[in-house]
Amino acid sequence: MIIRQSTLTRDELTRHLSSSERATQFEQCTFDEEDLSSLDLSGLRFTACSLAGTSLTRARLSDTKWESCRLGRADFALADLTGASFDACDLHMTNWLRARMPSVTYTDCKLDGAFFREAQTLGLTLRQCRLIGADLRGVSFRKQRLEGLDLSGADLSGCDFRDAVFEGGSLTDANLKAAKFDGADLREARLGSITVQELALVFKGATISSDQAQQLLSGLGVHVA
Repeated sequence: MIIRQSTLTRDELTRHLSSSERATQFEQCTFDEEDLSSLDLSGLRFTACSLAGTSLTRARLSDTKWESCRLGRADFALADLTGASFDACDLHMTNWLRARMPSVTYTDCKLDGAFFREAQTLGLTLRQCRLIGADLRGVSFRKQRLEGLDLSGADLSGCDFRDAVFEGGSLTDANLKAAKFDGADLREARLGSITVQELALVFKGATISSDQAQQLLSGLGVHVA
């Protein structure tokens, strides 16, 4: 059953989910600022819905599908999102504190300022996403192909990028303290202004392009003939 173009409260959503003709898909529905915490929404599909500022803390969201949804400032803390997918969604300033996120996929999403502290992210996949100023401390991207990720100004301290391949994207002004880049291929990424010390400590063991090396030396006042 598909519910379309409705503004729903928690009680109304619960009724739709418990009826004999259980709703499985919501299109162009609004749940802004609602408290949907601890609900079992597993397997549901949300298309062009708005959940701005909505609380989904401790909700069961495994295998949910979110397409072109507005979820700015939504709270996913402690939620179970195993196998969920987000496509072309606005997720700016969302909170994923200690959420369970194995095999979650984000494609073409806006995640500026998102907070992923202590989230369980095994198998997390991000493609063509904006994560400007996001908090991704400690997340592992080991051996992943990172397609078009704008990580400008993000907190990437303690992240594991070992053997990762950057296909475009940006690390400009990111906090890279204690991040690991051994074996990473950074030739297509924008690195911004980095010092020789950062190159030696942070990017040790990584591969950069000759153009990137030349830009680094130019920034130090060294001219490469």
